[in-house]
Amino acid sequence: MVSTVDLNTVDGLSEQEAIARLKDEGYNELPSARSRSILSFAWETVQDPIFLLLFGGGIIYWILGDLQEALILLGFVFFITGISLYQEGKTEHALEALRDLSSPRALVIRDGERKRIAGREVVRGDVLVLAEGDRVPADAMVLSCTNFSTDESLLTGESLPVRKVAAAGTVEMARPGGDELPFVYSGTLVVQGQGIAQVQAVGAQTEMGKIGNALQKVKLEPTPLQQEMTRLVSRLFGIALLLCVAIIVIYGITRGDWLKGFLAGITLAMAILPNEFPVVVTIFLALGAWRISQKHVLARRACAVETLGSATVLCVDKTGTLTLNQMAVKQLFAYNHAENPQPYNLELHLRESLPETVHKLVEFCILASQRDPFDPMEKAFKELGDRYLAHTEHLHDDWILLREYPLSPQLLAMSHVWQSADGKQYEIAAKGAPEAIADLCHFTPQQQRIMAAQISEMANQGLRVLGVAKASLLDAPPPFLPPHPSLNPNHLPDEQHDFPFQFIGLVGLSDPVRPNVAAAIQECYTAGIRVVMITGDYPGTAQTIARQIGLMQMGAILTGAELDLMSDAELEQRIQSTNIFARAVPEQKLRLVNALKAKGEVVAMTGDGVNDAPALKSAQIGIAMGQRGTDVARESAALVLLDDDFSSIVQAVKLGRRIFDNLRKAMAYLLAIHIPIAGMSLIPVLFKLPLVLLPVHVAFVHLIIDPACSIVLEAEPAEATVMQRPPRNPKEALFGRKTLGLAVLQGVGILAIALVIFVVALYRRQGELDARALTFTTLILANLGLILSESSSSRLSLKIFKSPNAALWWLIGGGLVFLAFVLYVPFLRQLFSFSFLHPIDLAICLGGGAIALLWFELLKLLNRPQKVIQKNLCKKIYK
Repeated sequence: MVSTVDLNTVDGLSEQEAIARLKDEGYNELPSARSRSILSFAWETVQDPIFLLLFGGGIIYWILGDLQEALILLGFVFFITGISLYQEGKTEHALEALRDLSSPRALVIRDGERKRIAGREVVRGDVLVLAEGDRVPADAMVLSCTNFSTDESLLTGESLPVRKVAAAGTVEMARPGGDELPFVYSGTLVVQGQGIAQVQAVGAQTEMGKIGNALQKVKLEPTPLQQEMTRLVSRLFGIALLLCVAIIVIYGITRGDWLKGFLAGITLAMAILPNEFPVVVTIFLALGAWRISQKHVLARRACAVETLGSATVLCVDKTGTLTLNQMAVKQLFAYNHAENPQPYNLELHLRESLPETVHKLVEFCILASQRDPFDPMEKAFKELGDRYLAHTEHLHDDWILLREYPLSPQLLAMSHVWQSADGKQYEIAAKGAPEAIADLCHFTPQQQRIMAAQISEMANQGLRVLGVAKASLLDAPPPFLPPHPSLNPNHLPDEQHDFPFQFIGLVGLSDPVRPNVAAAIQECYTAGIRVVMITGDYPGTAQTIARQIGLMQMGAILTGAELDLMSDAELEQRIQSTNIFARAVPEQKLRLVNALKAKGEVVAMTGDGVNDAPALKSAQIGIAMGQRGTDVARESAALVLLDDDFSSIVQAVKLGRRIFDNLRKAMAYLLAIHIPIAGMSLIPVLFKLPLVLLPVHVAFVHLIIDPACSIVLEAEPAEATVMQRPPRNPKEALFGRKTLGLAVLQGVGILAIALVIFVVALYRRQGELDARALTFTTLILANLGLILSESSSSRLSLKIFKSPNAALWWLIGGGLVFLAFVLYVPFLRQLFSFSFLHPIDLAICLGGGAIALLWFELLKLLNRPQKVIQKNLCKKIYK
C-alpha cells in the first residue's frame, strides 16, 4: 500500500510549541518507579545495622550515665548518615543520567526540519518519520506510508505483522488489532516500509501506558556478582552474630557486667558486620556504568559491566564501526555495449564535468534511492547528482513514486517505480548487490564472468560495489532478453523479477576508515583480545580495509555462501583460524556467535539491524549502534555504542577491566581491615584484658572505611598494564583463594602489630588509656597505609604522589587531621578515653604503621611472579 505526502510541505510543531506541551503534559514516559527522595534514603540508612548498633550503644552509655560518650556516638550516627546520603545521592544521579541516555530516540519534523530527539521528549502533535526497524515512540495517526507494516504482538498477541494505511482526514484513535488501520502504537516495531505519523497520545495515555503498571512489577534477576555477594554476606553475618552472642555471654559470666558485655558485643558486631559489601557492589556497578557512558557507551545492564573485562573476541561490523559511514562515490562503470568499457574514476577528474556516458547510471542510482535519503550510500548518490547533474533532464524532482520493492533476504536488490510528471513515462530503477542485479537482468554465464572480474578489480581497491538497472513499462523487452508479458501501470507485478530490467552499470563507493581504529586494534591485540570483522562487502573490499586498520588475517576469508554450506562442527573448527567474514548477512551472525561460544570464547558482538537482535542477545556482550542502530537492536543489546566508533568499545573494555580490578581492591581492603578491628574487639574479652575498642572508636574507623571503599578505590585510575594482560576468566570468583589469602595476610599483619603495641604498652606503662591511644593510633595509620597500598597493584613508589585520584589524598589528609583532633583536643581525647601521646609515642605508632606498609608491599612482591607470567603469555597470544 502506497500513500505519499511531500515532506517539504510538512512543518510539524515549532520548538516553542513542543516545549510548551512538554511542560504542560510531561515527558513521554511509561509509569515507572519514581526517584527516591532524601527521606527514603534516610529511612534506609536508619535501618542499616551499623546505624542501629551505634544508636544502641548510645542508649546504653546514656543508661550508664555517660552522657558525653552517648552524644559522641550519636554525632557519629549523623556523620555516617551524611556519608551514606552522599553515596546514595551520587549513585542515584548516575542512574538518572543513564535513564536519560537510554531513552529511545525518535526522528521528528519540527519547524520544517528533521530532528532526532530522545523518545521521552516526543509530545502530542509531533510528526514522526518512521522506517524499518524503528520502535514507535508514541501512539500516532499515519499521514503517509509506503509498504508500511508493524509488529503489534506486544499489544495484541498477533503473530503476523499488520499492514498500515494512511488516514483519510482526521479520525479518532482506535484499539490495535488487524490490518488496514491508519494508526501506529507506542512500543510496536516497524518491520517493513516507511511512514509519516502524527502523535496523538504520549506516556501513560498510550495503549502501552495503560498496561505500564504491570511492567513495574518485573524485577531484574541478580547478576553472578550479586549472587556471590549475597552468599558471602550471609556467611559473614552468621559468623558475626554467633561471635557477638558469645562475647556478651562470656563477658557477662566472667566479669558480671552485662551492660559492658553488651557494649563489647555491639563493638564486635560493628567491627565485623559485612554491611559495606553489598553497598560497595551497588555503587561500583552504578558508577561504573556511568563512567562507561562518558566514553560514549551506554551500559543497559549491570552484568555488562562485570563481563566487559573478560571479553576475548570482538566481532564488529565494518561499515560505520571501523569506518566513518560517510560514503562517497569514487568510481562509475557504465555498461554502454562498448567492447571494452572502462571505469570512470571521479578522484582523477574532480574539476571536470561528468561525461555523458555515465549520466544515465547516476540518474538511475538516484531514482532507486529515497527522495530524501537517510542511508549513507543514497546520500552519496544524491550529493553526486546535485553536484554534477543539477539543471539537467536527469534529475526528476517532480516525478511520482508509484511503488517501492524493498530488499529481502531472497533478493538483495530494491526497485522504485516512477511516473513522469506528464503521466506518459513509467520507469523502474533498481539497485543492489551486483549478483542480484545480474539475476534481475538475466545475465548469461559469460556476462556474469565479465562483471565478476570488474567487481573484483573495484573491490580490491577497497570500494563497495553496487549494481544498477532500469526498466520501462511501456518499452518493448530488449532483444537479448526473453519476451515479457505486457505490463500495466495500474496492475504492477508482485515481484521485481517480472520487470524487463536492463543492466546499466556498477557504482563503486568508499567509506574512509576511522582515524583511531588502527591504534585501537593494536591495543586489543596487546590485551589478548581477538578482533573479527563481519561485513556484507566483497572479500577484496574487506581485505583492503583489514590491511588499512592492521587487522590480522589468520586464514582465508570466509564468505556467507561458504558459511551456509558448513555444518556447525565444521564452522567451530574453521572459526578458530578465520578473522574476516565477507558477503555475510545478519542472520549468519548468530551462527558465528554460537560457534565462538562453543569454543569457550567470551564474545562481544556489534549490530544495528532488526535481524541482528538474536546475535546481540546470544552474545555475552551485545553492542548495538546508537546512531544508526534500530531500537529493537538496542533493546536486545547489553551495551549501546552512542557514537558507533570501534575505539569506544576498546575504551569500554579498558574501563570494564578497571572497574573489576578496583572492585576487587575494595573487597580485599574491606576484608583485610575488618580482621584487626574484630581481633582487637575479641581478644581483650577472651583474655580478660581492658577493652581496646569501644563503639566510638569503631565508628571513627568506619568514617575512613566507608569512603575508602566506595569513593577512593572506585575512583582509582586503571593500572598502566591493564591492557597488557590477557582477559580474565569469567568463571573466576571475585574472592578467589589467592585474593582471599592475600587479604587475610594483610589483616593478620595489622592485627599482630596492633596487638604487640597494646600488650607492651599495657604491661610496661601500666596505663589502659596509654595503651588504647597507642593501639588506636597505630591501627588508623596502618589502615591509611593499607588504603595507599591497595590503590595500586604494582609496587608502591614515589609516583603515588602524582596520582590523579584527589579523593585518596583528601581521605588520608582528613583521617590524619581528625586523628590529631582526637589525640590533642582535650574534650575529644576524654571522650575517646585516650591519654596524651608524646613525640616518642607518635614515633612508635608511625613505626608500627611503616612496618604494616612494608608488610603489604612484601606480599605484593611475593605475588609479582604470576603477573610476569601473565604478561609474557599475553605477548605470545598472537605470535
